[in-house]
Amino acid sequence: MIVPSIDLMGGQAVQLVGGRKLALEAGDPRPIARRFGTLGEIAVVDLDAALGAGSNADLVRELIRLAPCRIGGGIRDVETARSWLDAGATKVVLGTAAVPEVLRSLPRERVVAALDAVHGSVVVDGWRRDTGIEVTASMETLRPYVSEFLVTFVEREGRLEGIDPEAVARLVEAADEVPLTVAGGVTTAEEIAALDALGVDAQVGMALYTGKLHPADALTAPMVSDRDDGLWPTIVTDERGIALGLAWSSAESVRAAVDEQAGVYHSRRRGLWRKGETSGARQELVRIALDCDRDALRFTVHQHGAFCHTASRTCFGDGHGLGRLEDTVSRRAVDAPTGSYSRRVLDDSRLLAAKLAEEAAELAEAEARSEVIHEAADLLYFTMIKLAAADVGFSEVEEELDRRSLRVSRREGEVT
Repeated sequence: MIVPSIDLMGGQAVQLVGGRKLALEAGDPRPIARRFGTLGEIAVVDLDAALGAGSNADLVRELIRLAPCRIGGGIRDVETARSWLDAGATKVVLGTAAVPEVLRSLPRERVVAALDAVHGSVVVDGWRRDTGIEVTASMETLRPYVSEFLVTFVEREGRLEGIDPEAVARLVEAADEVPLTVAGGVTTAEEIAALDALGVDAQVGMALYTGKLHPADALTAPMVSDRDDGLWPTIVTDERGIALGLAWSSAESVRAAVDEQAGVYHSRRRGLWRKGETSGARQELVRIALDCDRDALRFTVHQHGAFCHTASRTCFGDGHGLGRLEDTVSRRAVDAPTGSYSRRVLDDSRLLAAKLAEEAAELAEAEARSEVIHEAADLLYFTMIKLAAADVGFSEVEEELDRRSLRVSRREGEVT
């Protein structure tokens, strides 16, 4: 699998050669994060912090809200690492501070040890100091404390020279059961597929920024198909993971989907098919994932209107629960007639505030099981109206809850 990389200097996305020479300025990292985020987790590296030349902390916090991010660069103590985990980083990447006395104070499942190496010898302090320690020896020492290794071949970094298969094989052996990601020199989809076959992920920067490797080709590099036409079955879900229907994808359609950030598939009758192009039931692409066998895809989308040609929300019916409620409220926000109760509550913020306070109080006082269910449903209904009035999707609330669940520090009285 691929882990796209965003390296930051002076508030801009950049790429360096060998960790030193500025080779490319890619500009504002926010649209890059949105695009790369459709492929899954991205790596954000604050080079200024790593080199002791400043900080891009505020910008990094913005990126965390745009895509799932593992954060590295200048994290040299437990407090800084915890602060990034509390901010919503999926993982923190520690280099110079990847030592047992620091790592044992952090949740192992959220920590990546970054071992930057020049010809097999670990370098630290922004790649400026050679420790003289073999990278495989460091891996053996750190295995009990981390959930993953990131090994960067600094001598290949940014040079588009390809990978060293023999060196990677030695790293896989040294990592033992700990997952491994490698960076430096990864250039082609074939290399990513070869790494994936070894159980190794590829962190990629320069090849993506220069256009030598399309992000979609990097993502689908490990994919296989037993069909004569080479298509991949694609499960289409909403943000909650509810299946909307089944489609088919090709390398071409996945490229188009990533480029357009939309639901684009391969119709077995018509070829390239952009969902909603004629019906208006368009899709915003949230994320693409590969299944464990690399023979099927999942597209997570934000669906506008009905997915199914029968005007049903899904190809399996209208759905249920919060998804169905949100759809109902969204429609009423558009077409509720003047004078109706829905229109009044949507348009009168005081009335809505009063109803929210009333329903929250009634839920707080409810005791019988059936009463709790009834009052919770009432409160959720008016909550959905509040969200619709503010043009906020419930998926955004769920994303906030997910970010809170990543906190490792807790204050007294917190509910998540």
